[in-house]
Amino acid sequence: MGSPGLQKAREKMLAAGVDEVAIETFAHYYRLLEHGETGMIPESTIDPVDMESLADVEVPDGIGAAALRTTAVIKLNGGLGTSMGMDRAKSLLCVRRGLSFLDIIARQVLHLRKAHGATLPLIFMNSFRTSADTMAALARYADLPVEGLPLEFLQNKEPKLLTSDLSPVSWPKDPDLEWCPPGHGDLYTALRGTGLLARLLEAGYERVFVSNSDNLGAVPDPVVAGWFARSGAPFAIEAVRRTPSDRKGGHFARRKSDGRIVLRETAQTLDEDKQALADLDRHRYCSTNNLWFDLRAMQEALDVREGILGLPMIRNVKNVDPGDKSSPEVVQVETAMGAAIEVFEGSQLIEVGRDRFVPVKTTNDLLVLRSDVYEIGQDFVLDQVAGDIPFVDLDPDHYKLVGEFDKRFPEGAPSMREASSLRVNGDWTFCKGVSVVGDVALDGASNGRIDAGTVLGEPAAASDG
Repeated sequence: MGSPGLQKAREKMLAAGVDEVAIETFAHYYRLLEHGETGMIPESTIDPVDMESLADVEVPDGIGAAALRTTAVIKLNGGLGTSMGMDRAKSLLCVRRGLSFLDIIARQVLHLRKAHGATLPLIFMNSFRTSADTMAALARYADLPVEGLPLEFLQNKEPKLLTSDLSPVSWPKDPDLEWCPPGHGDLYTALRGTGLLARLLEAGYERVFVSNSDNLGAVPDPVVAGWFARSGAPFAIEAVRRTPSDRKGGHFARRKSDGRIVLRETAQTLDEDKQALADLDRHRYCSTNNLWFDLRAMQEALDVREGILGLPMIRNVKNVDPGDKSSPEVVQVETAMGAAIEVFEGSQLIEVGRDRFVPVKTTNDLLVLRSDVYEIGQDFVLDQVAGDIPFVDLDPDHYKLVGEFDKRFPEGAPSMREASSLRVNGDWTFCKGVSVVGDVALDGASNGRIDAGTVLGEPAAASDG
């Protein structure tokens, strides 16, 4: 029967209609939690990893196009953008010219279908919070659905557990807060539980390309598809060189005990190993969360494991109400989809350029994306036209939330093509046609204004209002 806490969690999930595969997967991690498993990966157990670069790979056009014809695309789209003050799918954010992330993703795929004669199904993994808004926004693209396949499937949910006794938390003030997603490692559980994995195989698809919907650089490129198809690998992840902004994030390594590639997240790093985590010369590569996997290999791995892939556990301790630090402390049991790289023998990594990794996690990122650092061509692929991506640090008191951010850029983003950095401290509003050149820091204004046509980086650029 298991412990009382697990039994209560099972009953709660059954009552909520959670899929049986997801319940069994949750039970697997619950038992690990009970036995004191932390999911930590000590530095002493891993070595740095190296890999080939996409820049050195040659894939004939025919091979790339053929690979795309048997590829399906999945976009992770369960996030609400709550850290930026949103209460709907983050992918509905406007990027430019009235186009949202969803618009650009849809148009990228429609263009690739025409260019390469590929069916290229596009499927979104939504949460119960993002499904309705997303499907309504996609309704304008009548040609997007592929016959016999859905446009979406839903990720699972699981109860948050009290740290005191691992029982499911009760929060009558807002019962929705009693639940959390199981991390994007739930992708595999949901693919199997919804029957979508089997349907893709039956329809003749051989591989899947997965990426986050907030990363417009993650295009199902025929060169990468051809490389993966030709490699014969069951699983692969696109990696990028870590930069100072990635110092606190996860990285790839090779496990000493069996030689398998592993993905170590920050939450899996011991305090005494944080210095090694931040060492960009030792651990040089981080994940783009752009991954490729062979559908048949995935089905076989899940069948052998009775639906539980057994990804490393991430134990996340939070408050049941993230906005109320006095609310009860809970454990959220999560897994990362990239961690599946260690499940498959012969998994591969490939280094790609930063043009394939343009995530938007904050309004700092959003400002760069909306600026002229990138152009969007007829193929709707981002083209970086600036020499380097400028560093942006906007005062969180005034710019963290999208609504407040938009008020301060009423005429759109400034030109940042020639910018190295923009640091804004205080409350500044940018008028039309502002340009940022080199390193710019604005400081100390309350209701400051940057006049129309100003070139920041030149004297007397700003005025306090």
